[in-house]
Formats: sequence, C-alpha cells, structure tokens
Amino acid sequence: MIVIDEKRIFDEILKRKPVSVALNGPDGLLPKVQETASKIMEKFGIPAYVLADTCFGTCDMNTNGAKVLGAEMLFHIGHTINTPTFGENVVLVDAFDDISFDSVTRKCVTELAGKTVSLVTDSQHLPQMEKVKKILEESGITVKIGDGKGQLNDGQVFGCEFYPTSQTKDVVDANVFLGQSTFHAAGIALSTGKPTYILDPYFDEVKEVTEFAQKLQKKSILAVYKAMEAETFGIIVGLKEGQFSKTTALKFKKELEKADKKVQLFALTDITDEKLGNLKGIDAFIQVACPRISTDNHFRKPVLSTPQANALLKLLNNESIEGFLQIPHWL
Repeated sequence: MIVIDEKRIFDEILKRKPVSVALNGPDGLLPKVQETASKIMEKFGIPAYVLADTCFGTCDMNTNGAKVLGAEMLFHIGHTINTPTFGENVVLVDAFDDISFDSVTRKCVTELAGKTVSLVTDSQHLPQMEKVKKILEESGITVKIGDGKGQLNDGQVFGCEFYPTSQTKDVVDANVFLGQSTFHAAGIALSTGKPTYILDPYFDEVKEVTEFAQKLQKKSILAVYKAMEAETFGIIVGLKEGQFSKTTALKFKKELEKADKKVQLFALTDITDEKLGNLKGIDAFIQVACPRISTDNHFRKPVLSTPQANALLKLLNNESIEGFLQIPHWL
C-alpha cells in the first residue's frame, strides 16, 4: 500500500499558513493524492487543488499550474530525491510503498547464485533496499549499491539518470531492479549494457528486461541512421520547467548548420507524433526535453534525444557511436 507522508504536509501548512495549496504526483498515485487533498481541505479549511496532468518526475512538476491557480505552496508527491524542497514554495513529499519483496527476492536467488549484482530501485521502494540486500547476501549473492549523484539517493534511478548503476557496471554481472517499472529497468539495461532483472512484488515474479532493452537500442540506432539522410531538422525545446534546455538546442542548431543542414526551432509542452505531424517541411527532429520521449514512443519521422543527437553529430564527423547510450545521464 502506498503511504504518503501526510504529517510532513500538515506540518508545513501549519508552519507557513498558506491561503491555498496544490498537490501533484505520478498518475498511479493520483487517487491517494486526492485523499490527501480532501484531508487538507477538511483539516485546514483552505482550497487544495490536485494538478491532474500526467507527471513524469521532478522535471515535470507543473509549478506554472500552481502559480496560475494562486496556490502558495505545491506539494510534489512520490518522486523522492536527496533534497526536501525545490525553491521556496515547492515541497517534495515521500510516498513509499510498504509491499514486501521477501517472496520475489527468494525466487531469484537460484538464477543469480554466485553472481555480483547492482541493487537499484525507484522512489517508491527505497526503504526496502536493505532488507532485499540482506536476503540476497544470505543466499551467496554479492550485492553492490551505487552512490547517488545529482538528485539521486544511493541505489536510486530516474528514467534518464543512472548514476548508481553506472558506478557499479564494471564490477557486477547484472542489475536487479526493485519494483514493477519496465520503464526504469530498460533504461538501466541500456545505460549499463548489463543483464537487468525486475523483482516485481505485485505479481511475485522475476522478469529479465535485457531483450526488451536491446529492441529499444536497435530502434534508437536506426533513428540516428535515418536522420543522417535528413536535410532539414526541427529542434524542439521542451516547455516544462525541468525540461527547458534552450542552450543545448542552440548548440545542436549551430553544429547541424556547420554540416550544411537547415534548422527550424520549435517549442512544445507535450511532444507527440500527432503534434509533430502538423509541422511541414521537416525531415527529422531533435528534442532536448526528455530522452525517454524518443526511445519509448513511436514517431513516423526520426525524433532524436540528446544522446542520439550527439551520436548523429559523431556520424556526420565519421566517428564511432558505439555505446552512445551507456552514460549515466541522458541529458
């Protein structure tokens, strides 16, 4: 069961006495966020708005939405990082899932016996790391937990940040991800080049995502080579606050123009194939908002992420692109 740290929310409201607040979090937590918002309105008698747009992480907190509503505080729930606040008015609130990993962990020990693994998870399961580590070690498996960096805690990954597993990739045989998210696990596999397993406590099963990640990698490489044929590029700046990389976009513009390519600049909040279909005369796109937009979604034309665009520039300079996704941060 997901448990939101409501005490922290209530304490912050008591301390700051806002006239109104906003709350958001990932789609899967919205029913719980609704419950918390109702408690706030009942307890404090102030409006508590649930920002119900899709939220993918701390790069996507919709602080602009909170400002438009006049909310004096935004509680961003469920994306734990190693700092409790983002500026003065955004409070990051933990939402941990207390489900047990005991059963599913014991199911993987035969396959991983004698190996060294990197243990990693997302925000919701950080408290279970040490218990899983103990079970694995008691079964003869050597466990490494990589250090956090940037926003990450030790052993934690985001969809585009993999510092703990990048740190351990040269000393482990495989990665073990705690949770249900193929999204996170596939990124780990791509960024490390190591076999990666999911321990899913909800269905009590062990899944290997290596083959799925390899398909994503082939798709990513194919898009880069298709973009080699493009004459006109559309470079897209993301308008979400944590995805605004205008400097990177202008760098790609300069480099492509050196290679005699034509460039148009665009800005979008949500980058979808349907929206790109409205833009004419563009052979390929580069988006500098979120790397997973390019690797995980279908587009009719090449839509390159920042790592893919860097690979494209290398190809244009007759350089190797081997391992271009095996980096700790895809931005």
